[in-house]
Amino acid sequence: MSRYYTEDHEWVEVDGDIGTVGISEYAQGQLGDIVFVEVPDEGKEVGKGDDVAVVESVKAASDVYSPVSGTVIEGNSDLSDNPALVNEDPEGEGWFFKLTLSDPSELEGLMDEAKYAAFVSKL
Repeated sequence: MSRYYTEDHEWVEVDGDIGTVGISEYAQGQLGDIVFVEVPDEGKEVGKGDDVAVVESVKAASDVYSPVSGTVIEGNSDLSDNPALVNEDPEGEGWFFKLTLSDPSELEGLMDEAKYAAFVSKL
């Protein structure tokens, strides 16, 4: 599996043609305590950069953008009952949705973990 990041602090972990999407540790730290998450419905077609999910914290509401194009195959239903999962494990159990990638070449424009760490260190 390979993980890629966007400059908007989303990540996508790719296993074959399936991508799992969430927000980074840095992003959840900026948001603070998360109180609500809205994930996309199964079957939704999304384009790279589309706003697909919503995350609300005690500080602000923010859109979550898809790092790649594809079709949503699952939203993380655990987040409706426990949105704090995003604070507890943003790059694991706090994922937002899974999709089937429609254009794997879009991954080439994303950062790997080392490049993302360097990017965040300059913020």
